[in-house]
Amino acid sequence: MNNVIIACDFSSFNELNSFLKKLGKEKPFLKIGYQLFYKIGREGIRKLKAKGFKIFLDLKIHDIPNTVYHGVESLKDLKVDMLTVHAAGGIEMMKQAKLAAGKNIKVLAVTQLTSTDSKILKNELLINNDINSTILHYAKNANKAKVDGVICSPNEVKLIKSKIGKNFLTVTPGIRYSSNTANDQKRIATPQLAKKYGSDYIVVGRPITKSDNPKKMYKKILKEFN
Repeated sequence: MNNVIIACDFSSFNELNSFLKKLGKEKPFLKIGYQLFYKIGREGIRKLKAKGFKIFLDLKIHDIPNTVYHGVESLKDLKVDMLTVHAAGGIEMMKQAKLAAGKNIKVLAVTQLTSTDSKILKNELLINNDINSTILHYAKNANKAKVDGVICSPNEVKLIKSKIGKNFLTVTPGIRYSSNTANDQKRIATPQLAKKYGSDYIVVGRPITKSDNPKKMYKKILKEFN
């Protein structure tokens, strides 16, 4: 199973390569976000795809529908496996993203960042609904837009699956062990809990990338999640 995605928050291609060498023959699913994509660009993604890695390009695209359509269209030739947009952009924006991406790229809508809690939702974003109902509403909008699924914390998976259906993908960051610090994430869970809740994919960063033995930790998490 290739359902444990490693968040590659590195500052250069050399740093990424050094990490990948520690994994030996393992070919995990890699999440490439702003930090690394802004460094390695399109050519870096092509190199990773050529080496046989699946790529989750986490750019959290958010703009007017027409701009999003053309933005996603310009990425289509990279043949990434997953791509993110912000659900807050609305149904039409998400529709245009999926239309541009086509069938071969899974488009996932970010509901609320795992660094967001109820206090931030109410005081900073001026959203008075509780966090679960807000995330479910965003997920329902994503389903109406016919994107492939959502990014949410493990805590909301069971609710989303029960209201939308088991085939609607849930990709969950915020994976930690109890011995790890939460860092800047607030809605977190262990791999075992994420599996129990019904997550289809988990995204794991620092517990693997900062490990003394990344390969061993990756295989441990892969085993526990599956």
